[in-house]
Amino acid sequence: MNFELFITKRVISRQPRKKKGARSLVRISIVAIGLSLSIMILAVAILTGFKIEIKHKLSGFSAHIQITRLDNNNSFESPPITKNPKLFTQLKRFKPVAAVYPFATKPALFKSGTDIQGVMLTGVDTSYSWNFFKEYLVDGTLPDYHDTTSLGILISSTIANHLHLHPGSRIPTYFIQDPPALRPFVVSGIYQTGLEEYDRLYAYCHLSHIRKINHWSSNQIGGYGIMLHHPDQYEQVADQIRSITTAINFNRQEMLEVHTIRDLAPGFFDFLRLTDMNVWVILVLMVLVAGFNMISGLLILILDRTRMIGTLRTMGARTGSLRKIFLYYAAIIIGEGLLLGNFLGIGIALIQYYYHIIPLDPASYFVDHVPIRLNLIWLLALNAGTLIITLAMLLIPSGIISRLSPDKTIKFD
Repeated sequence: MNFELFITKRVISRQPRKKKGARSLVRISIVAIGLSLSIMILAVAILTGFKIEIKHKLSGFSAHIQITRLDNNNSFESPPITKNPKLFTQLKRFKPVAAVYPFATKPALFKSGTDIQGVMLTGVDTSYSWNFFKEYLVDGTLPDYHDTTSLGILISSTIANHLHLHPGSRIPTYFIQDPPALRPFVVSGIYQTGLEEYDRLYAYCHLSHIRKINHWSSNQIGGYGIMLHHPDQYEQVADQIRSITTAINFNRQEMLEVHTIRDLAPGFFDFLRLTDMNVWVILVLMVLVAGFNMISGLLILILDRTRMIGTLRTMGARTGSLRKIFLYYAAIIIGEGLLLGNFLGIGIALIQYYYHIIPLDPASYFVDHVPIRLNLIWLLALNAGTLIITLAMLLIPSGIISRLSPDKTIKFD
């Protein structure tokens, strides 16, 4: 039988003899650890939720990876490239790739009465998946582009409200070029993602209209949008796709370049990187709070059990064994605090996840509620990290046991 564990169980099974304050301080320590862990769980869950939600929205507008012409010069209008069936086929067969679709972009002006709205018109065809916009469709239907002459267009509720439009409304659309062009699109559906910077800018039409306005051939597009099975791998996959495009594309007049979602929206990724630092500060502070509460609790436990320490030392117990007894006791207290913290943190997170009880202003936070994402791996890491770090902080104060004299501790009251 493990001597230290046996004594620890005996200590736990018996309430403090005279000092009720010791038990109260133990409860306070449990609550402090529980609150600290619950705050850490919520902080990481919210940060992860923000990251996933914003990246999901950004990729819905721009894809995880884009292949465009090298001489784009950061222009909003995509210069043409010639379709390369071999490149398209190899990209579709590339395992990390979930979908590939051709697209083209062109600035335009919507006009409704006396109101004018500048937009970025994105042309897509039947290979484009509307799954992203299905999530955020608030009125009307998604365009059906099996008919290449379809005038259906998808706009955001921000644009619709500004121009007083609804499904079925005709939108005279002007293209500033030489000579100027006009297309009378019809609103098919209205979406709202909450990503205001993109909602007020992006609209979608059939790719054939942009071809006609730009006087392109049916074999020309603005580029390829690529969606991945695992979005977090976009950097590694982009490097591999660069190798593929370099090996296949031999048209010196249409050199291609590969952009990741980070390249296309650097401001949002800088914002997310700043939030990482905030979460690390919260984690450090909460672990310190839990650790210092446990230090004070351990010292009170040692004082409350001073006579027991003296008796055990008189019977030949080593200082190391006595330290283990109190560290085991502290580990049990920390474990109870972790259970409380998991119950509170995960419980609150699940309530927010399913019921969205805490709303946000989309104009400031890019989402209309606090997003939550729970992950078993980092939940286990938070629990293990809190337990290990807190116990490590207790090693030094537990050394006070070695300074207690057996003859004095037996007389201690």
